[in-house]
Amino acid sequence: MAEFKVNPNRFDPYKNFKFRVKWDGRYVAGISKVGNLTRMTEVVKHREGGDPSITRKSPGRTDTNAITLERGVTHDIEFEQWANKVWNYGAGLGSEVSLKDFRKDIIIEVYNEAGQLALAYKVYRCWVSEFQTISDLDANANAVLIQHIKLENEGWQRDVEVPEPSEPSFATPT
Repeated sequence: MAEFKVNPNRFDPYKNFKFRVKWDGRYVAGISKVGNLTRMTEVVKHREGGDPSITRKSPGRTDTNAITLERGVTHDIEFEQWANKVWNYGAGLGSEVSLKDFRKDIIIEVYNEAGQLALAYKVYRCWVSEFQTISDLDANANAVLIQHIKLENEGWQRDVEVPEPSEPSFATPT
């Protein structure tokens, strides 16, 4: 069975370096790294007293890991504004947290080498549990200044409405 139905000649899986993240209906600038989407289901072990000495197993609670987003520091304040909805220093007693809108759904889009949308994942009810405004400053380094946010979430699912791209072929000059 072909791994790719629309383009059965494709053999290689999608690469991990073309992606975009969207929240509030728009793309977030400059994201260079997205942590993995991981879901874990606990195992519940049980047995009846008269059963042979073997343990039965069934699924228990399911949890998702937090997702980290990283990007180079610019004047865009999207990360900081969202982080401030969870804890805004100096906002005054009782108004440090924006309970109304500190959670967001985000979409992570993955593109093929031709820049066509190949996969999308919807991540639900995210909120910022960690915000790093700048990375270490080092006078002897030669690196980009990085900021990151860690997003707690309540689950994710693949957007099955995103079709497999047609992946056009390019004509070879004769």
